[in-house]
Amino acid sequence: MTSSLSNLAFLFPGQGSQAVGMGKELADHHAVARQTFEEADEALGYKLSQLCFDGPEDQLRLTEVTQPAILTASVAAWRVLQEKGLKPALVAGHSLGEYSAHVAAGTIDFADAVRTVRDRGKYMQEAVPVGVGAMAAILGMHLEMVAEVCADAAESEVCEPANINSPEQIVISGNAGAVDRATHLAHERGAKRAVKLPVSAPFHCALMQPAQDRLAADLRALSFRKPAAPVVCNADAIALDDADHSRDALIRQVTGSVKWDQSMRVLIAKGVQAFVEIGPGKVLCGLMRQIDRSRTCLNVADQASLQKMLEHFASVRA
Repeated sequence: MTSSLSNLAFLFPGQGSQAVGMGKELADHHAVARQTFEEADEALGYKLSQLCFDGPEDQLRLTEVTQPAILTASVAAWRVLQEKGLKPALVAGHSLGEYSAHVAAGTIDFADAVRTVRDRGKYMQEAVPVGVGAMAAILGMHLEMVAEVCADAAESEVCEPANINSPEQIVISGNAGAVDRATHLAHERGAKRAVKLPVSAPFHCALMQPAQDRLAADLRALSFRKPAAPVVCNADAIALDDADHSRDALIRQVTGSVKWDQSMRVLIAKGVQAFVEIGPGKVLCGLMRQIDRSRTCLNVADQASLQKMLEHFASVRA
């Protein structure tokens, strides 16, 4: 397989997709995947590979470990695909996954990305004392209604839509009291479900401003190149193909909402028929079923899923 497919997009997962054992099988079978984990170990100065492959799970769940771990597992899988000659027309990543997308697009170096997301995780964790913030998933309620619920529940605190994942699923974030009030209001106003999430910090809302300020300094010091394939950014749901806007979008992403539903619709409008979720889990394929069931979405996380994906594209081209 060679050349890029004009109707193919690669998607990269974010925090929450981690699992002990991720990337191990690909690292066992592909030198390029094994080498990716070794690069990450060297960049971080500790055995991230060991935490990915063997755990323990409680350490893998620490935000400053989770973020480089998912990035590394995703880049390892992407490099295996790159060796197979499969190239996308466009790329996108969910929150943290946007860094994986930029590594795949050649915007930033892998070692820089690994260190940056470790610090991003640390800054996000330290921005808000434990217990002060919260997040909740609102299911079966339109964005406009969720935004109204957040505004009515805020009462001078922070409460905002954080992840606009699909028409069915919107995650809200903010002060714990405001998020509690919002979940009750959402129930009253007809949401199918409104459930608090077991997260360590209120991501993607105004409470993350201290983290955004610290990360901005790091990202401005990094070298960014023009992406080889356009990257659809979370902050604006537009395809970016220059270095400066790519950096700016990653900075604003920390306090801004993840416009995933809108981003996928941008890709579909650009003619994307097939999506490949690269890295641990199948969260993004699940969301795609809620956004547009007519699109193909395959994932690559281990040998079996890699084989299935390669066979699919071989049959499409036959």
